[in-house]
Formats: sequence, structure tokens, C-alpha cells
Amino acid sequence: MEPTWPGSRRAFTEAARWFAATVTRVDGRWDAPGLGEWDVRALVGHTTRALLTVEAYLAAPAARVDLASPAAYLRATTAVAAGPEVTARGRAAGDALGADPVSAVAATAERVVRLVDAQDGTALVSTVAGGMRLADYVPTRTFELVVHTCDLARALGLPADVPREAAAHALALAADAAAARGDAAAVLLALTGRTALPAGYSVLA
Repeated sequence: MEPTWPGSRRAFTEAARWFAATVTRVDGRWDAPGLGEWDVRALVGHTTRALLTVEAYLAAPAARVDLASPAAYLRATTAVAAGPEVTARGRAAGDALGADPVSAVAATAERVVRLVDAQDGTALVSTVAGGMRLADYVPTRTFELVVHTCDLARALGLPADVPREAAAHALALAADAAAARGDAAAVLLALTGRTALPAGYSVLA
């Protein structure tokens, strides 16, 4: 699936607003287990970074394209995403949400949605893995928002009702990443009920 920029913007908006809406249902459970070593506050803080990096990277234009697709970004950041510094940044980002995390997340989501809506997708941004077109970076943020909002919903015991367009874009990127790894047949067979994926399988590993 090659998403159009208008479609990518819509999916990002859906994902950002779904995340913000799910945060309103934390209901004081900020210290509850979230994901791995994170409590709910740290998980929310980490997920908020999927919004904040768009803002930060747009303020740091790149000189060239180093990563030509969203799947290339996922491959390039696999090792970084597993590092201990990510855990620490999640906790710091959670702390930075302050005394009213719900309002902080809502304000960030709407600010960044407006920022993305004002772009045409052609801007070159400097990411942690190298220069990218904004149109290729934003789908990775939609993916991150969708996956971690599912994590948050699970931590809170809520249904993960992913908005349709955001879900389609996140699944498309996961499929693209699986195909790039040579795992297309295994994933297709699992999705159609023929076989099961190996325990712990991840397109991000």
C-alpha cells in the first residue's frame, strides 16, 4: 500500500485523537503497570513522543533523503528502539506531562495534528535514523500511536477500538515490514488461519 499524503494525514489525525481519547480513561491509574518496565504514565509519555518528534524534526530540516520509506525507518531503528535509553526517555516523557497529563496529551495531539495538516508532505526532516520526507515519516508515527494506544487500552482493560483508517495504515506498514524481512508467506498464512506465527514473532525484531 502506497498511502497518499491526504490519506496519511487523516490516518495520523485519527491515531492522535484516539490516543488522546484513551488517555482520558486512565482515571488516576498512572502508576499501574503499562508495558514492560513502564508504568501507565511512562507508556503515555513514550507514546506522546510519537507526536512531539514530528514537531521537533520539522524544526530540523534535513539536507538529503537517507531513508526512502516508512519500512526503511522501522528497519533502521530496530536496535535503537530496543535500547535502555528508550525506557529512560519514556519515563522522562511521562514525568514531563506534569500534574495534568490528560490536558497535556490533548493539547499536544491537537497542536501536532494542525501542524501536519498545514504541510504538503515534501519537507525533509532530520530523524534519529537520518533524513526523510515528512510523507514517509508520518506513517511511522501513525504506526507508533496505534500500537502503543493498543498497549495502553490493554493495560487499562479497555477494548482497543482502533479507528478504521489509522488501523489500515498501521497494518499496511506492518505488512510492508514483514515483506521486507522475507516473512510475507508466514504472516499471510497466519492471518488466514492456516498456521501460527512463532512465539514472540515481531516485524520489529
